Amino acid sequence: MTICDSMMETHVPCTLEEERRIVTELISEAEDNLKEGNLYFVISNRWYTSWQRSSREPTRPGPIDNHDIIDTQSDASDPQLCRRLEEGVDYVLVPQQVWRKLVEWYKGGPTIQRKLICQRFQSYSVEVYPLCLKLTDSRDKSSATIRSSKQASVGQLYELVCSARGVSKEKARIWDYFEKKKSVLLDPSSERTLEESCLQVDHDILLEVDENASSKYDMSSAGNELALVPVGPTRSDATNTMPGANGHSNRSMFWKDPFEHDSSSGFGEREKRGLRGLHNLGNTCFMNSTLQCLAHTPPFVDYFLKDYSDDINEDNPLGMRGELATAVGELLRKLWSYGKNAVAPRFFKTELARFAPQFSGYNQHDCQEMLSFLLDGLHEDLNKVKQKSYTESKDSDGRPDDEVAEEMWKYHKARNDSVIVDVCQGQYKSTLVCPDCGKFSITFDPFMYLTLPLPTSLTRSMTVSVFYGDRTPYTVTVPKDGSLGDLSNAIGAACGLKDDESLLLADVYAHKVYKYLETPLLSLSEIRDNDRIVAYRFNQMHRGPGKAKLEILHSEQKQSDFGRDAEISGKLFGIPLVAYVNTERHSGSDIDAVISGLLSPLHRTHSPAGSLEDTTVGEKEFSFSVFWLDRYSSGLKPLESDFVPNPLSATRLVVKWDEKEHEKYDSSSYLNDLPEVYKETSSVAEEVSLFSCLEAFLAEEPLGPDDMWRCPACKEHRQANKKLNLWKLPEILVFHLKRFAYTRFLKNKIDTFVNFPIHDLDLSKYVKNKEGESYLYELYAISNHEGGMGGGHYTAYAKLMDENKWYEFDDSRVSAIDESKIKSSAAYVLFYRRVRSESEASSMDED
Repeated sequence: MTICDSMMETHVPCTLEEERRIVTELISEAEDNLKEGNLYFVISNRWYTSWQRSSREPTRPGPIDNHDIIDTQSDASDPQLCRRLEEGVDYVLVPQQVWRKLVEWYKGGPTIQRKLICQRFQSYSVEVYPLCLKLTDSRDKSSATIRSSKQASVGQLYELVCSARGVSKEKARIWDYFEKKKSVLLDPSSERTLEESCLQVDHDILLEVDENASSKYDMSSAGNELALVPVGPTRSDATNTMPGANGHSNRSMFWKDPFEHDSSSGFGEREKRGLRGLHNLGNTCFMNSTLQCLAHTPPFVDYFLKDYSDDINEDNPLGMRGELATAVGELLRKLWSYGKNAVAPRFFKTELARFAPQFSGYNQHDCQEMLSFLLDGLHEDLNKVKQKSYTESKDSDGRPDDEVAEEMWKYHKARNDSVIVDVCQGQYKSTLVCPDCGKFSITFDPFMYLTLPLPTSLTRSMTVSVFYGDRTPYTVTVPKDGSLGDLSNAIGAACGLKDDESLLLADVYAHKVYKYLETPLLSLSEIRDNDRIVAYRFNQMHRGPGKAKLEILHSEQKQSDFGRDAEISGKLFGIPLVAYVNTERHSGSDIDAVISGLLSPLHRTHSPAGSLEDTTVGEKEFSFSVFWLDRYSSGLKPLESDFVPNPLSATRLVVKWDEKEHEKYDSSSYLNDLPEVYKETSSVAEEVSLFSCLEAFLAEEPLGPDDMWRCPACKEHRQANKKLNLWKLPEILVFHLKRFAYTRFLKNKIDTFVNFPIHDLDLSKYVKNKEGESYLYELYAISNHEGGMGGGHYTAYAKLMDENKWYEFDDSRVSAIDESKIKSSAAYVLFYRRVRSESEASSMDED
């Protein structure tokens, strides 16, 4: 037994270092013993981060507090998580053993328990959001919520519903009640999982009770969940289904998926195809936008509306055993059936989540990530190469580029041969040059799409409020990729900082200092535009060894505040003030003097031009109630007569304000809200061209320090210069505009308007392969993202080739749009098709 184990038995806390060691070991042990059914627990990331951060501070966090991630409308006895939480941002998952230790050390809660489930290909994941089904009882139209694992079977759902409603299983019938319409009668003897049955979060189900039912259940063909209804040309019975690796039959792409909403149109609406929308199943606009762009890609339409069963590669370990390709084919057949009623892509969404768990649930996702996965997955499902031969990549070694490029393309095609490669993949030339010896390396690599940076301004405008007797906001211009030192220097120059003075920068949130910014090398990318930054100005002599920070918070005084342990939640106002004091003991009058000096600029009867360090008062005017804020409990403690500030972290004091103090001090002009770091005010949008984005992508640049190249001549890793050139362009060329910038703490969207050609996009001058071909492209689809990072919305514009007209696809809504209106700053992914000359087209036909 270790010393720490002995301490825990007697409930004496371990040291913080011991706690971290124990947690690390328990997490490693749990990862080595993964099995279905293991329990994991959800913890607020805010609390967990404070526990991790406590290693750098002499204080421990308070009790575990999960209230910030719990839906306030849920029952306290059965707390439910807020929707759309993100792991690592809003919450963390810890194994059962870790949870027990943390509760033993810190208490708190509430407890949020989840199970580990096994998905396809023996991959494990914690089911953070169990399936939540909306049950309607047909007898009295009452509703209830049924929660179950998505891995539960249909039979288990019957048992759960019947138990909850007090109904015999033999008398119950449960319908898939999508959009409040009877869709599919679920079979109580089925072993299919709820996920495989396309039941998803907030899905409606209907309970019917047949009092005359016999014990033997009769599933008619009309209600059979495996019934298939033809919607396209039929094939022989021998090829109607393709066996899947899971033992179930994959539905033929020529047959209707019974689990999807049948929105077939009536007579008289068979004049148009390709104008069906897609129902939003809950934050699935990213998926709908991507699917509409692919569904209006001419080569894909031609391919997937025909019989492609011979191309499906069920044995490819990198693929989805053909099931993804089957799901895409079925969906495209529905979208290209006659009529305009929307389609619910439930079967496709289910298949997508099974093979790519990152797209499960109902959080918003990036449509480009979805596009990348989908194209890769379709390629592997349809790869005609059954046995991939290994070929070692060769350097150019001075050989002609044409020879090397053709050799590398043949190697690539020998391992990858699908409609995706034929239609979507191109090739670029990559040149690396050693900065020391000049050795260069040339390779030729395939690409599926081009991710283009947006060449925006290299500088950033930032506003910081400086406190020095008064409060003055300064707006400065700093390098966009600069550091905190750059910002501090710019603010110092703007406010006329003297040689013997310095600035203390802080991020203020919720009327408290969220964190002090004291690391000069901190990247400015970690300061968001909507943050509020203050700079406290001090004389150098007031900072340094033997000094401690006092952080003065302001709170409205209420009658209930009196007592030894008052709470401050929701009562703070204004902006915190900061002073440095000696680390020795201070009397109450000493602290009064410090606070009086800080507040002297607010006095309504006089306004001395004092600084933050001017804490001298002629006579005692201060009559505030002053409390010390306990970091452990967030409670207020009366300030002791012999007060010693914490030398390692800021000591927070709370000053209570009542009507008398508000009359004496003008808090409105000094303690009102802070300006944000940056607020867009200009109505003139920045504009760049698609060509400038492409040129920025192709420009020579040094490799990053984490991506060093081993020079074959120097035998050392070098930060080589890299240059890209386009060599071979595909029939379908996809441009992804890099609008989202990600750092460790920051996600930002660039709304710059990109001016892109609709017709006659000529890329000939960018292609280094001199084969005499023209590289002329025409735009046919756009995936748009409107709004910011948190709650944006995806739509699509697509051209109906038969009509030569553009349409907007906004989930289930489809409407015509004039070509002159399809350009906007919301354009995110651009889809172009190659336009060949008559001679090139005839040459291809002959081949």
